[in-house]
Amino acid sequence: MPIRNLLLAAALATVLASGTAGAQSLSKPNEFYFDADAQTVKPVIAVRETGEAAMERLAKILERKPNAPTEAAQLAHLAMQAGRNDLGRQLYGRALREIDSGSTYWRAINWNYAWDLYRSGAFDDAFKQWLTLHNARNVNAGWMPPTYAIALWSLGRKDEALQWYAAAVRTEPDQWRDTSRYAELLPDWRAADRATLAEVQKAWAANPPAWP
Repeated sequence: MPIRNLLLAAALATVLASGTAGAQSLSKPNEFYFDADAQTVKPVIAVRETGEAAMERLAKILERKPNAPTEAAQLAHLAMQAGRNDLGRQLYGRALREIDSGSTYWRAINWNYAWDLYRSGAFDDAFKQWLTLHNARNVNAGWMPPTYAIALWSLGRKDEALQWYAAAVRTEPDQWRDTSRYAELLPDWRAADRATLAEVQKAWAANPPAWP
């Protein structure tokens, strides 16, 4: 069966479930963000193949096993990487409906979904998805300050973005005071993402917000 048909079959006419996003307000940053939050910042990998081979296998699994959230999430990520954003959204919605918030994969699926939305240009939807994580558990994760900084900057909420970047600098000044370590610290970010963060850093350096 052609991959296009397999992908469409995998979606199973699911309806996008974006109702879990929550409000778009974000609390002010705390002073420090040292938590690793390793269960969140990881790819969702159900099969080890890559590219079209992975898409073929994942689609076949989803035809046989509708309640397979990690397979749906991995296929969603591959679909959005390939520019098939509507299908990716459907598959991510399906994955989140099939998984409980207590699962070790729930946070990772939401985190990856947010990044795929951001990279598709859906900044507002990406921010809502990150808020789902922010509101779900009391954790001061190291990924939060730089991620919220570019999310808010991309939404035009620049004062808030600077507050979050300042939290990154307070937490690890040697890492975030300038842009020299971005490639090392953010290896999974696109060059365009790091360039956006560099804009935030430049504005922060020109007028660092006071704490608190």
